[in-house]
Amino acid sequence: MAKSIREAYGDALLACGRENPDIVVLDADVSGSTKSSTFKKEFPDRFFNVGIAEANMTAMAAGFASVGKIPFANTFAAFISTLGLLPARAFGSYSKLPVKLMGAYGGLSDAFDGPSHHSVEDIAIMRSLPNFKVYVASDAAQTHWLVRHAVEDHAPMYVRLSRDVFPDLYAPGESFLDGKGRVVREGRDITVIACGILTGFAAEAADDLAKEGLSVRVVDMFCIKPLDTELILACAAETGAIVTAEEHSVIGGLGGAVCEALGEAGAGVPVGRVGLSDRHAECGPYKKLLAKYGLDKQAVISAVRATLARKI
Repeated sequence: MAKSIREAYGDALLACGRENPDIVVLDADVSGSTKSSTFKKEFPDRFFNVGIAEANMTAMAAGFASVGKIPFANTFAAFISTLGLLPARAFGSYSKLPVKLMGAYGGLSDAFDGPSHHSVEDIAIMRSLPNFKVYVASDAAQTHWLVRHAVEDHAPMYVRLSRDVFPDLYAPGESFLDGKGRVVREGRDITVIACGILTGFAAEAADDLAKEGLSVRVVDMFCIKPLDTELILACAAETGAIVTAEEHSVIGGLGGAVCEALGEAGAGVPVGRVGLSDRHAECGPYKKLLAKYGLDKQAVISAVRATLARKI
């Protein structure tokens, strides 16, 4: 049975902590939610509960990084990308200290806490910072790889995680290439470029659309920055139409990044975007929120049909 993304993260953090004594973990008093508590139980001397002080936590992470430690700073994505932004900008982006900012409960996954805790602008914020790398975990196996990659890559990075269980896309131990998307399903009529939970929904949508005779390629663009522009342009040339799908605002996230790449290359193909329109969501059960705000399998199906109708 698939693990929740946060549980997979906690397990991966602990495994890496056992291998590398330079890893330190910081949390803003939500370690039970982020699952950094898994690390805390075994390595209390390398765990620091900073309290509800996200800016201080991010600055402390930079301090650890400056003396050779590998700091993983944890709190909800909505807070680390906003309250933690100034030190992330000064010490991670400008000073290039290799802080690892782990944004838990990304998207609408903190469903019942409502818009104050939803994170639908974090990708846009973090990808705008020079020198930062930005990732979105699409399943448990990829979460494990992302943690190991964060340990090995001497760069500041933001990794968006979720509280929920995502469908398994990859086998345990799967490896990925930094800055390279992964084609999870081939297709010739249109490409869906997705990240996070929308990758699984896109694969399910492709299965349903195949019954109608439509061949849909699905790309997991888990690495938002650096972006795999080469793959995006190849998909545009080979399938002639693109849909982006993300649990994020349609402004500034994966869809914006893909459109920038297509526009700069002069790739004039129709593009549809699945994401939260320019608004906040509300409180409620997670699956119902995804459906209401057009962030589920049916939304991908509708976007594929509408975009194909514009294909010449």
